[in-house]
Amino acid sequence: MQQKYHWLFKYKLYHIPFWFAYHIMWWTLTIGSISAVFDNIFHSAYAIKFLFYVVFQAMGVYFNLYYLMPKFLETGKYVQYILLVVFTIICVAAFIVTGYYASALFSGQTVKDLYGIEPGNYMYFFQLNTLPSSTASMTLAMSVKLTKNWIQSKKRQQLLEKEKLETELKFLKSQFNPHFLFNSINSIFVLIHKNPDIASESLAKFSDLLRYQLYECNEPHITLGQEIIYIENFIELERLRQECNLRLDLSIDKSNPLNLCIAPFILMPFIENAFKHVSKRKGQTNWICIGLHLDENQLLFHISNSVSYQHKVSKELLHYGGIGLKNVQRRLDLLYPQKHILEIKSSDSLFEVSLRLELFEQKSEPKAHTAVPSMLE
Repeated sequence: MQQKYHWLFKYKLYHIPFWFAYHIMWWTLTIGSISAVFDNIFHSAYAIKFLFYVVFQAMGVYFNLYYLMPKFLETGKYVQYILLVVFTIICVAAFIVTGYYASALFSGQTVKDLYGIEPGNYMYFFQLNTLPSSTASMTLAMSVKLTKNWIQSKKRQQLLEKEKLETELKFLKSQFNPHFLFNSINSIFVLIHKNPDIASESLAKFSDLLRYQLYECNEPHITLGQEIIYIENFIELERLRQECNLRLDLSIDKSNPLNLCIAPFILMPFIENAFKHVSKRKGQTNWICIGLHLDENQLLFHISNSVSYQHKVSKELLHYGGIGLKNVQRRLDLLYPQKHILEIKSSDSLFEVSLRLELFEQKSEPKAHTAVPSMLE
């Protein structure tokens, strides 16, 4: 049944019977008899006036809901919005008055015969009938819309808070697991004897990575530069752990504005997944390609990696470091609703992810981070 009536909700056609029912209710309250109302609608000249109420008030309401509110109210232009709403109500009420004259014209009667009012008394209909009715319908629609938006905003905020807690726990679990820590430390330990300079640099990156996770990414949004530094440090440590012949093509645009912000760890699941599932074929080149660029405030992120034919990737590749594709997509939907495009493609030898993300600009100056002693000190 839901599929059968899907078109009714898709095109909001259920609004049509609502408007008829709304005006029938008010007309019934006015004359006190619903049977008389239906008789007037179907068997009298009042039907034309009734249609004017339905059509023009609906037009005024939708003009307000889908144009004035998004363009002026939601952008903080309150004075312009109030003036335009008042003007819209007056115009709607004025157009509906013509319905009284149209009903008299089509019935072959005069306005006085039909309504008991002199034809020149235009303001009588305007002040006592159409203006109060139009104001009431506009106010009702605005109240419903604002209440609906408020409820949706509260639900979304609750989901975001819940998602933030769940994501933090999952990332801590995936990043601070013994396998990651011990392998990184062992790799650095081996380097101490082979190349002390590189070992020292790697240990500093390891320290920065842990400090970032513990102290610097507690805000809901951070600068893009901070996230890029973390990604580079993570990649350098992963390079040390790779035992296979791995070619890494890395292209990161570092000329980004300092005021562009991004949610922390939003890109990491894809990078973790590439290193986890990259092919490990001996005697052949295994590769990972990572690209991160900016197009004004649009972040263009692309990552791809080779996979083994024998590797059971059909199911595993959809689990981004234990977080899962569903959770990654859900986090993007919550943090960047209608502001991202995620495309995932996989084959027997290739897995790739493309993400287009609309970043926002930080209005105020970035908060100064509290100095944290280095783990190396």
